[in-house]
Amino acid sequence: MPVQKTRSSRKKDQQADLETIGLEMGNKPPQAPDVEEAVLGAMLLEPMCVDQAMEELTVSCFYDPRHKMIYEAMSALVNEHTSVDIVTVTAKLKALGNLEAVGGAVTLANLSEKVGSVAHIEYYIKILKQKTIQRDLITASYDILRDSYDESVKVDDLIDKAQTRIFDAIQTNVRNEVQDIGSAINSAMKRIEEMQNCGGLSGVPSGFVSIDRITMGWQPSDLIILAARPSVGKTAFSLNIARNAAVDHHMPVAFFSLEMPVIQLATRLMIAESGLDADKIKGGAKLESYEWEQLEYMIRDLSKAPLYIDDTPSLPIMEFRTKAKNLVKNKGVRLIIVDYLQLMQGPPELRGMREQEVAAISRTLKATAKELNVPIIALSQLRRMAESRMGGGGKPQLSDLRESGSIEQDADLVIFIHRPDFVGLSESEEEKEKTQIIIAKHRNGQTTEIPMRFKGGQVRFVEDDDTLDMRAANMPVESAMNRNNEFE
Repeated sequence: MPVQKTRSSRKKDQQADLETIGLEMGNKPPQAPDVEEAVLGAMLLEPMCVDQAMEELTVSCFYDPRHKMIYEAMSALVNEHTSVDIVTVTAKLKALGNLEAVGGAVTLANLSEKVGSVAHIEYYIKILKQKTIQRDLITASYDILRDSYDESVKVDDLIDKAQTRIFDAIQTNVRNEVQDIGSAINSAMKRIEEMQNCGGLSGVPSGFVSIDRITMGWQPSDLIILAARPSVGKTAFSLNIARNAAVDHHMPVAFFSLEMPVIQLATRLMIAESGLDADKIKGGAKLESYEWEQLEYMIRDLSKAPLYIDDTPSLPIMEFRTKAKNLVKNKGVRLIIVDYLQLMQGPPELRGMREQEVAAISRTLKATAKELNVPIIALSQLRRMAESRMGGGGKPQLSDLRESGSIEQDADLVIFIHRPDFVGLSESEEEKEKTQIIIAKHRNGQTTEIPMRFKGGQVRFVEDDDTLDMRAANMPVESAMNRNNEFE
């Protein structure tokens, strides 16, 4: 196993790369040595400047190696709660073995003379951060160029790495400013006004009133875990959610199916949309002429809906990131659904270490949701012990999430689908439809259990008090109505 490089050695490599790139292009890497000296000199003279610089700058913000050493010594003193001045910095550099390398105590004395005014420290810091971003962008661009010539690198990996490197180069040096409570309240008031105007929902509607009442819609940047045992209805429920957002609210939705091909998903959506029996749609029985009319009419809105399906099997997590970014950017996607988490491929270096691989997938899904500012619903399997647990009616628990505790930790919302008939607690046909949607974790709201019914023949979940499908009542196909073709 090769020894992993330390942070300092990586920084040295980066500086060497910058020098090489500079020689190749005939330009010096972006730098401001005079400003670096002014900042260090101000820190030696004024304690307030030390706090300001430590909050905004890192060692990489200094280009000159000697200035890096001096700033490292100052940082060490601050961490030791020791005052920063010429005497203490000289002693720390001597202890670190770097005093001669920076030019001795004379260099530190000269730094204090390079300060125009300590009042300008904020301006100096801004210049150093700008130069750092420029250098980081140059290094990132050079790495992207080098990888682009490497035939062994997959194009999808190349695109994701390029996007990530450029994003990191910018974000690493951009920090959120501290806000006073007054400005925060003003922002909150504007958000409340927006929520009032949009019917109280601040996120993507699920299409189920009882769920939206608790969640206020699927919130941007949230990772929602939808978990259940096999065949309970995870895919059906997630398709209902996708359909409701895309068809009823015209919100673009991306659906990544790692288990089922796109043709099967389309068939399920058509069954749920038309209200026709699943056996007829699948070819088990012939459709009557009026049923063909009904089918064609009922799927018109569905066929025009902004619903995008990717059925790549064993999708690598980094390829997912790339595709998700493109869909959000080019299609305006507002909701992403992944069916399901355990079928994704994690980082290659973690293959064979399943728990760590699943943890990496979970972290990446959460990071992607936050980066793109869209909710991601990831389906997940439950451990087999969830079915055999005595007591509690066989209801799943957070500890049942399969293969990694990181899933529970990273999720903002964990929802279980519980079907009593799957644990032998239902006998009649009506009882078998009963389903519980259990919100077991809700970072920003309450946990609860919501009763629903699963119409297996229509691959559709309905609210528990829904006795009539309103979509069927609004259907103008007279022949269907005449034949009493009602939908449940």
